[in-house]
Amino acid sequence: MMKYKIVVDSCCELPEIQKKDPHFEIIPLTLSVDDYQVVDDEQFDQKEFIKRVSESPNCPKSACPSPEAYMQAYQGDYEAVFVVTLSANLSGSYNSAVLGANLYKETSKDAKIHIFNSKSASVGETQIALEIQKLAEEGKSFDIIVKQVEEFLEKMNTYFVLETLDALRKNGRLTNIQAVLANVLSIKPIMGANPDGTICKLDQVRGMNKALTKMADLIAEKVIQPEEKRLAISHCNCPERAEYVKQLLLDRIKVKETIILNTAGVSTLYASDGGIIVTI
Repeated sequence: MMKYKIVVDSCCELPEIQKKDPHFEIIPLTLSVDDYQVVDDEQFDQKEFIKRVSESPNCPKSACPSPEAYMQAYQGDYEAVFVVTLSANLSGSYNSAVLGANLYKETSKDAKIHIFNSKSASVGETQIALEIQKLAEEGKSFDIIVKQVEEFLEKMNTYFVLETLDALRKNGRLTNIQAVLANVLSIKPIMGANPDGTICKLDQVRGMNKALTKMADLIAEKVIQPEEKRLAISHCNCPERAEYVKQLLLDRIKVKETIILNTAGVSTLYASDGGIIVTI
């Protein structure tokens, strides 16, 4: 089996086993709310960050890793390095990873590095990273892994439901009137990812439980061969809601495996308190 490494940005929620696995390295983004700045690493305090975001009228921001940070991660005695980043249409992380690879190849021309644009975020990145590991552990070659994982991510679908629209309002995605009306009427949009990795609205209903049920219905209608797939759920500070979504989906489809993870910093910034993200 070849010596390999999987590099992910910190929007990727890794299970504890993978966090401790030397094959993996997480490259952190930096988050800020007003004058408060924090690195999205293992020291990230989710509750403190949520509190600061809720108290600030301003938009929280994220800064992608530098190309140099990625370049350093590629160094070492590896036959292959695989990189998974946030959707290139949502962050500069992908471009930084590519630039880092180009810099590294100036002195290591034979290096085999492939950067996967997840066209997703959060547990979408997790799904891709776990698929890379599975194929690498099976002894697949670099080229086969690249081909099969690119095909895998094209078939993967991402969905999410937010408790609050404040983050979208602060980011300029909604007018104040839209956000206020949504909050007053308890309108919850069911969101998804377009094939190019941009965000789209799939539907909307009144009430969180109805929105989660509608999301489960949409997933069950679209998924192909779910018994061969992993269901991955990430939640922002709402484990009971994640379990509820898991049961909604398992009542509708059979899957190979299910994982539930808590959002790291970047996903917390955009999902906000109570948000749910699902990929399959």
